[in-house]
Amino acid sequence: MNRRTFITSAIAATAGVALGRKAWAEQPPAPSPFVFTPLRREVGIFTGRGGTIGWLSSKDALAVVDTQFPDTALVCLKGIPGIGARTIDATVNTHHHMDHTAGNVVFKAASRVLVAQANVPRLQFEAAKRAEQGAKVDPAATIAAQVYADTTFPDVWRREIGSEIITAEFRGPAHTGGDASVLFEKANVVHMGDLVFNRMYPYVDRPGGASIRGWVKALEDCAAAYPADAVFIFGHGNPKFGVTGVRGDLLVMRDFMGAVLEHVQKEVAAGRDKTAVVALENFPGFPDFHAPLPNRLGMVLGAAFDELTAPKA
Repeated sequence: MNRRTFITSAIAATAGVALGRKAWAEQPPAPSPFVFTPLRREVGIFTGRGGTIGWLSSKDALAVVDTQFPDTALVCLKGIPGIGARTIDATVNTHHHMDHTAGNVVFKAASRVLVAQANVPRLQFEAAKRAEQGAKVDPAATIAAQVYADTTFPDVWRREIGSEIITAEFRGPAHTGGDASVLFEKANVVHMGDLVFNRMYPYVDRPGGASIRGWVKALEDCAAAYPADAVFIFGHGNPKFGVTGVRGDLLVMRDFMGAVLEHVQKEVAAGRDKTAVVALENFPGFPDFHAPLPNRLGMVLGAAFDELTAPKA
């Protein structure tokens, strides 16, 4: 499929998903203009709507990490520096959430492979099924709208693409049950997906296999595994701090998640119920995380409560 035909087909597919429905009803308007930001050695990011997209565009390699939504994915696909009519060597999903995978409908047809951790297709399907059972459904959340990875891996996927080496690794359940961090080895850039919400209260997806204990360990493992001078890409970030950073930012996130577990464990030991635990408005000791996100901290605390009080298997 040539580039012109593909873009026409992608537009039609995107329109078909939304036809007759209130498209993107629960999402904020897409910012304008969209921003392509180079980082290091032909690796950069695209910020539009949803999780941050990472891209590699060199004379001998093209790769994308995460895909946002169909509308923003199409903007990204057309705007990656130097892409022209070339085929993308690999597109990688860091996890199954819709703001990282709904754009698969655009990117899969333009890519040689669409890659994700082995749990991701199942989690993606189950999330879409739950969405269809809910009262409000974004068109991109339906089962029919899902486009799944054609290449999966249990622990590690590694590929030499041109002069770059890309490695995706799964370190166990964390933000979800299928999170991958993605290293561009020569560029020394790491896409963390939603393992890092940079100075923001995160989303903890227990129905999707999340583990706060596992999240703490995954961040520690990433901080130890990647070079000290790596540039890190984050799925989301407080506007004051942005969606890129350094290894120390991983440790801040780790410290927050660990502090949440410790705090909730003390609350449970004191006999407080879940309603009392989730009532906290702002978490002490982490003022940079405070933001007007309704119920987000309560959701984090509730997830920690459920994890700590769950019956032992």
